Order: sequence, then structure tokens, then C-alpha cells
Amino acid sequence: MVKYTLAVDGMMCGMCEAHVNDAVRRAFAVKKVSSSRAKRQTVVIAEAPLDEVALKQAIAAAGYTVLAVTSEPYQKRGLFG
Repeated sequence: MVKYTLAVDGMMCGMCEAHVNDAVRRAFAVKKVSSSRAKRQTVVIAEAPLDEVALKQAIAAAGYTVLAVTSEPYQKRGLFG
């Protein structure tokens, strides 16, 4: 699995977070997506690598700006791990 951390500009409220999350879910089949307006970031966890350009475009189409994208391998932690 792959974890993407996106710096997103323009989120002002909880509905903005929901709009970004929905835009990502509509464009890709992801395991988890969560946004934080306070941290100005969105975290996406996917089974397979995603097209970062398409990811930026999906969020831009919702009216927000992606400033940076970082990715790293993601290992789900077990109950006691």
C-alpha cells in the first residue's frame, strides 16, 4: 500500500474537507482519505500507486490547490504492533 500526503490550500471549513475527500474518492478507488483544514493537508492511503498528476487535477477540479505531494510505503499496524 502507498500513503500520499498532499499539502492542500484553500480548505476553510469542514465542508471543504468533505469536498476534497469526495473529489479523491470519485477519481480513485482508495482505502482511506482524510483531510485537515488546520494542518492544510490531505492523507490518502491506496492499495496501488496513484497517478499524482491526476490526483492534483481531481482536487483542483473541486476548487482547491495542491501545493506538494509526497508518497511513502504504508504498512498497516496490527493491534499490538
